Amino acid sequence: MSASAEKVDVFQAIADPTRREVLRLLAEKELPISAITSHFPISRTAVVKHLHILADADLVTGHKVGREKIYRLHPGPLTEVKQWLSFYEQFWNNKLSMLKHLVETDSDTALTVMQSEPDQKRK
Repeated sequence: MSASAEKVDVFQAIADPTRREVLRLLAEKELPISAITSHFPISRTAVVKHLHILADADLVTGHKVGREKIYRLHPGPLTEVKQWLSFYEQFWNNKLSMLKHLVETDSDTALTVMQSEPDQKRK
């Protein structure tokens, strides 16, 4: 299989900030290439290359309307990213819960020490 025939991984496709912005634009509505290009300081050819990468990852589809190609978001492959991120979301939620517990425990301990100090000074 040639390099150009290989399927683009969804993670590779969304790695570029321009492609992520294209996905955001297409999440709002279907757009022709000319409208997509107007949002970027790059050439139409560069935008088309980004769209090809997104299409190879099955994130966008395009259909011809007259002389223009209209693109739409196909969010299905993003579920792979969501599943991958959900593991790390749970990881960070656990870490934050542990931190909260430690901070609250330390605060309670510090408060107890501070409250008992005046009593010790009076003795």
